[in-house]
Amino acid sequence: MGNNRRILIVDDDLDFVQALQATLEDKSYSVVAASNRRQAEDMVRSQEPDMIILGTIMPRGDAFLFHQWLKQTLGFSNLPTMVINAPPEKQLTKGWRMEEGMQCDAEDFLAKPIELAALVPRIQKLLDKEAAKRIRVLIVDDHAVVRDGIRAVLALQRDMQVVGEAVDGKEALEKTIELMPDVVLMDIVMPVVNGLDATKEICRKCKRAKVLMLTQYDDEENVQASRQAGALGFIPKAAASSKLLTGIRSVARGDQSWIESLSSQPYR
Repeated sequence: MGNNRRILIVDDDLDFVQALQATLEDKSYSVVAASNRRQAEDMVRSQEPDMIILGTIMPRGDAFLFHQWLKQTLGFSNLPTMVINAPPEKQLTKGWRMEEGMQCDAEDFLAKPIELAALVPRIQKLLDKEAAKRIRVLIVDDHAVVRDGIRAVLALQRDMQVVGEAVDGKEALEKTIELMPDVVLMDIVMPVVNGLDATKEICRKCKRAKVLMLTQYDDEENVQASRQAGALGFIPKAAASSKLLTGIRSVARGDQSWIESLSSQPYR
């Protein structure tokens, strides 16, 4: 059921952690645990969990500080979080303060005591929702080393998922129809069918997919041709490390201000 999705439990109640860990591992989840804020931050960096179950840790308020750090840290801000507060009789001394709860933007907020088995479907629902929010990306380039490099960068992004690769424009169109990506990263110069012609067909037949040109040829002629073909952005490979992730996120959500800013600046 869990498909080896990794969950981080942050709580200093050892009995609760052990019981919840056993329940989740029985459903094939991979579970790690932390009992204080520093340990939790280290575990997020080293273990890269798919979800956080955030209970209570001492000193009081550290759970909220960890939550703030999580939401403000690039790469982890989209992690789904379930907060499990202390039981009512302990909330004044160990639980989340009222103002902390009001500022918390966790996807689920519960309080102990709780039936552990009842948590499993709620956890799975949050994980399914998180997976559905990922930006689905198709990489199109005739050079394997380029595709491998882009895939490696995108694999580190929790809000992105590489759904496939194509080596030419013909295969790009076929895989766009088959895989329904949100964003197609498209090279221009390729065999069989070039990127411009493929972009025209994709924009005509697959209106859901948004094309982002990624190429080493950043002259004005190619920029204009890309726009005319229907591409929403144009990123030179030399600048990919600084602009690629922003470009993918922006075209995926239809950020018109980013698209318009590209139209008014040189592509170098």
